[in-house]
Amino acid sequence: MRGWYIFLYSIVYPFFNLVHPGRPIGRENIPDGPVMICCNHTSDSDPLFLCYAFTLKHQLRAMAKIELMRVPVVGWLLSKAGIFGVDRGKNDIGAVKQAMKYLRSGEKVLIFPEGTRVRESRGDVSHPKAGAAMLAVRCGVPILPVYVPEHKNWFRRTPVVIGEPYMPTVSTRKGTQEEYEAITADLMDRIHKLGERAK
Repeated sequence: MRGWYIFLYSIVYPFFNLVHPGRPIGRENIPDGPVMICCNHTSDSDPLFLCYAFTLKHQLRAMAKIELMRVPVVGWLLSKAGIFGVDRGKNDIGAVKQAMKYLRSGEKVLIFPEGTRVRESRGDVSHPKAGAAMLAVRCGVPILPVYVPEHKNWFRRTPVVIGEPYMPTVSTRKGTQEEYEAITADLMDRIHKLGERAK
């Protein structure tokens, strides 16, 4: 999978970096070990901004909507690169197990807690899911908040703000649904506060 990831990364990078160059802020906050990466989601290009902000040194295992993984050829290539699908309309146990497998093997998993694109400029309301919090707690890994602004200008650098990793705290080893929801609310607050550094 590493080879396919490098292949796709290298093929897409020249074009993407030309039309949508990124400006990473806070790369020093990226831990070497496993981590749950969580970012706000405003456009289809967000995963690419994160991949290039993290560089090839840190391969990301991104959770993507199952519809994307079912696109002929594209879905096959993405799966080869370690990207895995989730059925957002169901309690997808398979996707959860895959994410846990990656985290427990020391890798970095990228999840957008909001589950879909949320654009404040058009009045969208965010309804983040607690899955990322649950995965971080169950696997004992830190959460790394990341912020990418909604407005991305062509041919101009878009900031990608990487915050500081932190360990979510719970009262029991596995945590409760209420605790997961509280962690998620705190996480989204941390993500949006990073937006101040993007200005």
